[in-house]
Amino acid sequence: MKQTTTEMIHTPTDFPAGFQWGFAAAAPQIEGAGNLDGKGESIWDRFAKQPGAIHNGDTLDTACDHYHLFDTDFAIMASLGVRNYRLSIAWPRILPDGDGEVNERGIDFYHRLFDSMERHEITPWVTMFHWDLPQAFEDRFGGWRDRRIVDAFARYAEVIVKAYGKRVKNWFTLNEIMCFTRLSYGTGAKAPGLKLSEKEVNQTYHHALLCHGVGVRAIREHGSSDCLVGLADNPTVSIPAIEIPEHISAAKSLFHSDNWRILDAIYRGGYSEDYLRACGEDRPEVLPGDFDLISLPTDFLGLNVYTANIVRAGADGTPEVLPLPPNYPVADASWLKITPQAIHWATRLAHDCFGVKQIFITENGCGYRDTPDIHGEIHDLHRRELLRAYLRELKRAIDLGVPVGGYFLWSYLDNFEWEDGYDMRFGAVYCDFKTQKRTPKLSAKWYSEVVRSNCIV
Repeated sequence: MKQTTTEMIHTPTDFPAGFQWGFAAAAPQIEGAGNLDGKGESIWDRFAKQPGAIHNGDTLDTACDHYHLFDTDFAIMASLGVRNYRLSIAWPRILPDGDGEVNERGIDFYHRLFDSMERHEITPWVTMFHWDLPQAFEDRFGGWRDRRIVDAFARYAEVIVKAYGKRVKNWFTLNEIMCFTRLSYGTGAKAPGLKLSEKEVNQTYHHALLCHGVGVRAIREHGSSDCLVGLADNPTVSIPAIEIPEHISAAKSLFHSDNWRILDAIYRGGYSEDYLRACGEDRPEVLPGDFDLISLPTDFLGLNVYTANIVRAGADGTPEVLPLPPNYPVADASWLKITPQAIHWATRLAHDCFGVKQIFITENGCGYRDTPDIHGEIHDLHRRELLRAYLRELKRAIDLGVPVGGYFLWSYLDNFEWEDGYDMRFGAVYCDFKTQKRTPKLSAKWYSEVVRSNCIV
């Protein structure tokens, strides 16, 4: 029987069988309990208390109080049908001084958290480091600027993998290297808020890559044989202005040069000559054996995708980034220009340029200043529309053979959005920060249907 036009419009778009749908969040943004049970100070705890550093003077002290309400949160996730959750472990909760005595109360907290996830049939995907560096390292030797951070991270990774490796099978070493190096030590936008030389910034990148390597090594040496590990990266993404060969080639060329510092190092075992030439005298110091560690084989690459540049081939074939017009669509988070094709080209180009064999979207979402209506409901139709558009583009990449195994919506819950404090809400679930009441938004209910049916609805 021939389909009518109406029937074709409402035909669902299926994702592959076994596709993993999840939520994502990070310890410093939701846990709170900043001074409880032996937790040490992080660089974000310190930075948030500097006048003018964070919108409205907000701090991480209470956040969403997930430290006490995690069982409630997992019950909500389960009610929405979401069975995968990407979380992070707070380094200063495990090792308050960074590399000193292990805080057993911190170890026990995450065991309780994993117990709750198990009761609610939710699979953990754990990020070792999501920006909350122990402040002790910044005070003692300059944090990511000093190579001593590598040995410190190696010990931390070993501690948590030995503690949780039998119950956690999916691991990410680091989240968004660019943000805790370039934006933290170069532009000063993020903790610890420094503006240092390009050479120092390049060295922080290199130390972060080494920490990725020792994180992978910890999984291989101390995790179960079925543990999987990769990096969660936020690549700079290029979208061809028109999907014709010359503009696709320009986007591919720019994607490679924008991301070679991290992805060449991991997937090609070294820095490219073009990258080193671009660095000149500001190139990082590299010791023998560094890239043997950095390029240890991983099982997947996590991609955090929000926005992108739109690119064309110039008259001489050189890639040109096109300026966005003043009325180009943007979320309330002003940096988040709405570019659904970003998720298609991020996955496709990571696969094409660097040969990545398995990809997970570890973050995708949008920040708005959501407010409940008079009935307490949050009709975030703009978020639903954005997510739907991005998922259509992700499905297009999968249909072309790009190996994407799952998608984690950022975020489960409104939370501490770094320098924007509690003003910018990325959650599918609304958090009243005064009462800690959780209310699923319309987007959460829509996403629940996506997860249930494994298709775009």
